[in-house]
Amino acid sequence: MAPKREMTDEHKAALAEGRRQGRAVRDYLEALEQHKPKRGRKRTAESMKAQLAKIEEQLVDADPVKRLQLIQDRMDLQNELEASENKADLEGLEKDFVEAAKGYSERKGISYAAWRELGVEAAVLKKAGISRAS
Repeated sequence: MAPKREMTDEHKAALAEGRRQGRAVRDYLEALEQHKPKRGRKRTAESMKAQLAKIEEQLVDADPVKRLQLIQDRMDLQNELEASENKADLEGLEKDFVEAAKGYSERKGISYAAWRELGVEAAVLKKAGISRAS
């Protein structure tokens, strides 16, 4: 039986750094997926609030089947409104991503094209130090 080897402090630090980078990349990519632009005209917070008010008015006189649909529409709009207001979270996640992405890319062999295809903006990759040539 081989003697048990202890991990060096450098190895432990490298593992911790890999976990930190992986977490930053995963969190940013998940946020990008949640905030992916939808087709068609963009909705503003004001337009969603106006639509919510209109739904509330329609609920008063709606028959049960129409009321059910309006309630679902209201819930969907409220979720979309909350998501649009949480975009500030993306800035912090982007900052962490920018710090971690280059090392992560180098370690995992991730190309510029792969990041772009997934939806990471070119400007974000540039901030991270990832170029087409990398």
